[in-house]
Amino acid sequence: MVRSGIRVDVSELTALAPFADTTPRGIAADLARLVNSGELEAGDRLPTVRELAGSLGVSPATISQAWQALARAGLIESRGRAGSFVRRDAAAGPAVRMRGMAAPDDPVRLDLSRGTPDPLLLPPLGPALSRVSARADVGSYQAEPVIPALATVLRDSWPSEAESIVVVDGALDAISRTLDQVVRFGDRVVVEHPGFPPFLDLLDLLGAEAVPVAIDEQGMSPEGLATALRRRPAAILLQPRAQNPTGASMTPSRAAALAGAIRSAVDEHGLDLVVVEDDHSGLISTEGDVTLGTHLPDRVVHVRSFSKSHGPDLRIAAVGGPRDLIGRIMARRMLGPGWTSRMLQSILLDLLTDGAAIDAVAEARRAYYTRQRALGDALRARGVPVIHADGINLWMPVESERSTLVQLAAAGIRVAGGTPFLAAANGSPVAGASAVRGASAARAAAREREYVRVTAGAVRENASGVADALAVAAQHLAAGGY
Repeated sequence: MVRSGIRVDVSELTALAPFADTTPRGIAADLARLVNSGELEAGDRLPTVRELAGSLGVSPATISQAWQALARAGLIESRGRAGSFVRRDAAAGPAVRMRGMAAPDDPVRLDLSRGTPDPLLLPPLGPALSRVSARADVGSYQAEPVIPALATVLRDSWPSEAESIVVVDGALDAISRTLDQVVRFGDRVVVEHPGFPPFLDLLDLLGAEAVPVAIDEQGMSPEGLATALRRRPAAILLQPRAQNPTGASMTPSRAAALAGAIRSAVDEHGLDLVVVEDDHSGLISTEGDVTLGTHLPDRVVHVRSFSKSHGPDLRIAAVGGPRDLIGRIMARRMLGPGWTSRMLQSILLDLLTDGAAIDAVAEARRAYYTRQRALGDALRARGVPVIHADGINLWMPVESERSTLVQLAAAGIRVAGGTPFLAAANGSPVAGASAVRGASAARAAAREREYVRVTAGAVRENASGVADALAVAAQHLAAGGY
């Protein structure tokens, strides 16, 4: 066994691993197996890129790509000129971008950083609890994972025909379980830029490479997607409406254009990919329920969360798509949690069918629209170029993310820094960026902006005063776009 903390030479490494597949994915997979088995231990220094490339008869770029995949998966780390090392156990806690999103515990006057629904706008659970407790059915281990009445309600409201619809424990659970089935180590996955940080953390854990595509006010750029598809991704991960962090929503024409780009790539290159849609805002979104599943029913997994409309602690999301893929997801789930509590499913069913609860969600939708519009209009009037956003968040350009956070904190306001939402590091290529931003000098300058995410849905009153503080912190930017 290789001893921990030593320099592993090429001959020793090639004696441990077969390296029969000398693609970046194959090399990374062999090294991952050595790390996971303990044959390579924490602190061991790996051969240089050129040493291993020469031994295997491949280009240094091939080894570099393998090293990058292992680093994204958290298995190795680069220490600059000192070389690459097997990484020591990561500190306990959430993944790196989720840590970056976490708000401090210190109190502030107005917390606009969390991206969570206003608890005062959630439908009360008391009536549903009283009705469900009187008729709860324990069920059995062999019963269907979705109670039939809820399955009917979900199917009747689904935005397209889906062969199978089930429920899981929240949208992120659905995304994670789907990616587990369709993404392998070294695969590429198309993502939105900016996008939801936990998605990027999930891809890192899977050892997948994120391929960022720019978005505009209607979501992912069709031109950018067409470019990204040339890299033969295994999956596309997008948010069809109230995109987090920007609040952008797809139109039916944009969905058709994206589906057309996918269909062309599949026909031309024989791609086998899955589109995973996260409709996280669901029933509080004011935009239409749009899905690429209308055009590509055999390739789309659509996820609808009820956290923002009915309560995060219900931990329920519905996921629909091709029967074979949904079947694999649920078969694997039966070896873990099994199913989502039928008691919780009964509560959700009650909330989705009770008139008072339906009215409460409709009122919440109107309230979020009003708050979003009031704050967005006030910011635009003060020269801050935010788009007309859907849902509860807006994406605010600033001259300096760090300075903005500090200045707002001094004013008693907390927002979320934009860095964790970026799918591409500063200066890294983003497919479709030029088409989204335009070619003018003003647009080119806008590319270098930094951003913060503001949970506009938490601004219950005094939108004008909040906009004053935000605009001052943003340095009164005047021209914009992504």
